[in-house]
Amino acid sequence: MKRGVCVLIGMLCVPSAAFAGAWTLPEGAGLWLTTFTAGTANTYFTDSGLAPTPRYDKYELNALLEYGLTDRLTAIFNPGLQHIDIAAPTDASRTGLNYTEVGARYAFFRAPAWVVSGQATLRIPGTSQTSNAAAVGYTDVETDIRALLGHSFQIWDRYTFFDVEIAERVRTDGYPSEFRADGTVGIKIVPRWLLLAQSFNVVSEGSGISIFGGSYDYEKLQLSAVYSLTDIWSLQFGGYTTYAGRNALQENGALLGIWRQF
Repeated sequence: MKRGVCVLIGMLCVPSAAFAGAWTLPEGAGLWLTTFTAGTANTYFTDSGLAPTPRYDKYELNALLEYGLTDRLTAIFNPGLQHIDIAAPTDASRTGLNYTEVGARYAFFRAPAWVVSGQATLRIPGTSQTSNAAAVGYTDVETDIRALLGHSFQIWDRYTFFDVEIAERVRTDGYPSEFRADGTVGIKIVPRWLLLAQSFNVVSEGSGISIFGGSYDYEKLQLSAVYSLTDIWSLQFGGYTTYAGRNALQENGALLGIWRQF
């Protein structure tokens, strides 16, 4: 049961980057998660509403690997590939490495149904093409420091959990650092089906370099379902939308993920 709870919480992801839950994996246990996301936008949020922008298409393939070094300490490795295409008049594109994230998560407090942990990762960019409009936002070295709280419980005899994360993402190369607040609620409606509702929220700390200039913020909602094919293999599918923001793309997309625990 302990291993099952850790694996369920540890396998959460978001459209543009992998985010682990508060739980750590047992010593010697591992998790591999490959996720493909496809998103598009042709409007962006201004102070007065939505405005048109050249079509922005983004495709990402991420491979998250987590491994329990001890029961309290989980190592994280998350490389990725990316393709971005921006229509005329910008007319820019890029294909290559996305960020590679390396770090660890440590459980400071654990109880049968609660966990409080901290996580630190270094995010290494896959490009330095600052002159390419399709690479804007993906060229700086970043450090992500976050506090995580997780709780599991029963609703109508169904396994349920929530995960709340507060983060500071320190950016370089002229980009503003960001405050991030993420939340996940999951419920296992039947033995093989897990439903996930996730919220991802970003607020820039100042202006610096940004796509539309000035400071920005955006809020994303992702809904997905996970189906357990076997005891070690699972399939995730769903979609996401940016439902609010300022100086940020109004992006909509879909995701497909394959999970394997070992």
